[in-house]
Amino acid sequence: MIQRQKSFVISSFLSNLAAFFRIISMTEVKISIRQARPNEAERIAEFIIMAMTEECCLHFCGPHHDINDFRSVMTSLVARDDTQYSYLNTLVADDGGSVIGICVSYDGALLHQLRQPFIDAALKEWNMDHSSIPDETQAGELYLDSLAVDAAYRGRGIAKLLLQASIQKSKRMNLPSTGLLVDVGNPRAEALYNKVGFKCAGTNSWGGHEMRHLVFKN
Repeated sequence: MIQRQKSFVISSFLSNLAAFFRIISMTEVKISIRQARPNEAERIAEFIIMAMTEECCLHFCGPHHDINDFRSVMTSLVARDDTQYSYLNTLVADDGGSVIGICVSYDGALLHQLRQPFIDAALKEWNMDHSSIPDETQAGELYLDSLAVDAAYRGRGIAKLLLQASIQKSKRMNLPSTGLLVDVGNPRAEALYNKVGFKCAGTNSWGGHEMRHLVFKN
């Protein structure tokens, strides 16, 4: 009787263990970093809003427009091939079926050319003139404009993967550095960038916020 009870306990334990590992296997997520696609423009726009913060987006579209107005314009800019927010400038983290993170980056030397469609759209859609907006980057760096990860996937190293992939992109473009701006009120994000190798190279102002300019030397 005791032997049968031991066998039952062992068998039950092994069955539960096997079930546990099946659950683990089912919940494993294989993340790939790839080039964005035009049909992902709406999803990418949501991440850009997340990266910019809703407060900052509302600053750009003015007091007579809401976040939906901003979202509509941003989606159209992402779908184009000639803007700073273009899908062509975007790397996405893909969990095998959906976009769970993005990093938008471009050659800083092209800033004025790539930013013009945003300035034109802001004037047309919101009656907001942003033609005098300060430069957030310059020639000689791949500028990381927007980085964001779905809240449900944070803490898994996805932002780090996107940063590393963007640094490799910068090297392929033969640019001497990779740069970004981080809000001075976001030390947690700055700590992540520092771990990857970014160092503070000065301060800037963007979207009504004081920012720190961080640079990774290739």
